[in-house]
Amino acid sequence: MKIALVHEWLTPKATGGSELVVKEILGFIDAEIFALIDFESTNPQSYLYQRKIHTTFLQHFPFSGNGVQKYLPLLPLAIEQLNLTQYDVILSSSHAVAKGVITCPDQLHICYSHTPMRYAWDLTFDYLDRSKLGKGIQGIIARYILHRLRQWDVTSSNQVDYFIANSHHTARRIWRCYRREAKVIYPPVQVQEFPFQPQKSEYYITISRLVSYKKISLIVKAFNTLGKPLVVIGDGEEMKQIKAIAKENITLLGSVDDDTLKQYLSNAKAFVYAACEDFGIAIVEAQACGTPVIAYNAGGAMETVIDIRKDQENGTGVLFSPQTVEGLIKGIETFVELENQINSEKCRLQAQKFSAEVFKQSYLNFFDYCCQNFDRRCER
Repeated sequence: MKIALVHEWLTPKATGGSELVVKEILGFIDAEIFALIDFESTNPQSYLYQRKIHTTFLQHFPFSGNGVQKYLPLLPLAIEQLNLTQYDVILSSSHAVAKGVITCPDQLHICYSHTPMRYAWDLTFDYLDRSKLGKGIQGIIARYILHRLRQWDVTSSNQVDYFIANSHHTARRIWRCYRREAKVIYPPVQVQEFPFQPQKSEYYITISRLVSYKKISLIVKAFNTLGKPLVVIGDGEEMKQIKAIAKENITLLGSVDDDTLKQYLSNAKAFVYAACEDFGIAIVEAQACGTPVIAYNAGGAMETVIDIRKDQENGTGVLFSPQTVEGLIKGIETFVELENQINSEKCRLQAQKFSAEVFKQSYLNFFDYCCQNFDRRCER
């Protein structure tokens, strides 16, 4: 059968968990690729180099290579222009609009949802507060556009026959937004590519895009207070702000190559994460290195980190709350008290539960289930 795989955008700057899922799926399913924009097939360093990828009119818009979020009101229209009528199965990898491709009644559509559209739902007020569009007449227009996006987002969920969620946290959000059940299949983590290192240095580390909802400034403020060494890897719109507040104990490395990232991650005393993430691949990558985790007690971290206070035999870190500087400081102090009880080998074992091999088998099993049950469900 002919299979199409749809993703939002493919650019060298888009290298998050959703792109890793796309790469993994293409490793075991032969599918033609569709996206709003594509700048990876011309990138010699990309696994998609010279591969044929079908795109939309946004491909030719100014500065689209830096992302199409600036064209937010046009994203639903653009995704609906992709013609998939010749395919038997549509697989979408969606964190915004990919699930909204138009399908026919005899086409099976399986959507791997990384999250319902965040800026239309959970992050609406954060998006408006940080944007110049959040005030005055522009603010009214922006709120109306987001209102219409939410309507479209719910309606377009009817194009999906089966949802997959990247965590139980995301599955609950899918139910809240769309009233649809979702099968939970955790995203693939290349555990074997991360060096296991039981001997640790004295610094802590966080790895993330420097954007507001990732709460890197919260982490920096906590370490400013404690005076403990912290290494921050990542870049983004908040870099200037974080540089302004970081004290001498904070090392900002910006973007680094994979080897450097893995070296720092494997030698760190602990990995620190303060965001409410849908899954959080970096949290699992840290544990793959044998590095314990100090994470905010919400979202995917609750499914990937075992709090040492609840399970002394298998604990892999500490979950803290509330999501404040004071809450994180208390979490770090708790970790310092209990770190000798955390076994690096247990961290590695926990990470292996989320390996690429586990993802592949789970995805293929669910793919077969959907294919076998799709026709019968339609007959009912």
